[in-house]
Amino acid sequence: MRSELQGKIIVWSIRATTYLIVGIVGYLLLDIIVKGIPTISWEFLSGFPRRSGAEGGIYPAIIGTVYLVLGAIIMAFPLGMASAIYLSEYAMQGRLNRYIRLAIITLAGVPSIVFGLFGLGLFVLFFGFGASILAGSLTLAFMILPTIIVSSEEALQAVPMGLREASLALGATKWQTVYKSVLPYALPGMFTGSILGIGRAAGETAPILLTVAAFFLPRLPKSIFDQVMALPYHLYVLATQHPDTEKVLPMQYGTALVLIFIVVFFNLTAIILRNHFRKKIQW
Repeated sequence: MRSELQGKIIVWSIRATTYLIVGIVGYLLLDIIVKGIPTISWEFLSGFPRRSGAEGGIYPAIIGTVYLVLGAIIMAFPLGMASAIYLSEYAMQGRLNRYIRLAIITLAGVPSIVFGLFGLGLFVLFFGFGASILAGSLTLAFMILPTIIVSSEEALQAVPMGLREASLALGATKWQTVYKSVLPYALPGMFTGSILGIGRAAGETAPILLTVAAFFLPRLPKSIFDQVMALPYHLYVLATQHPDTEKVLPMQYGTALVLIFIVVFFNLTAIILRNHFRKKIQW
């Protein structure tokens, strides 16, 4: 009887904590939506900023954010998949492999400002890319790479070993086994890692602050070596650097709402791709 009571208390405590977290997140989203929708207009979405970003639109910041997120995903996802495939399918499962996995897991928890300093030192200064889309995308790619590697490797290890053994027994090579028998079942889980990476790449301020983001740039980039405005940094500037914070408060909410919409759009795209591959497996 006592054990049953303790179990119920634990279950209700977990349930109450979950409801509390969901309620807080829901309240924040509702607050941003209610206060941000009046600011959204065609001029706001397609216009260029004026008066150091305090007036006008956020079109350059939207384009800059999309460029950075796409660049980070294009670089990080193939590299993360390849690294996970090597660690799971080809690397010798010894002490060195365990140390590499520990290092990757540790990197996944490193603060974003550290990656920003890393990108500043390596891409901006050492390679001479300067503050540019290329430097910012590479920095974001390295920041989300550990998350993609860990989730991709877990997805690969979840595939039953019997599929590999059956494929090899039929005369398939190691790569044919991985490509034809393992990857189709692991891809949905790998896309889950990319979903987590997209959200982090789109919302980070510290890495782009040091490698690409411009305070006020009312024009579009012409090459990958140009600076861009970005929504996270633009929102940070409006919230902390403007002398009249109350005056630009509607623009802050509008910018935050657009940023959330972009993150949701990229996440939905990844979810659709994941479900597509999952349906192909079921068939």
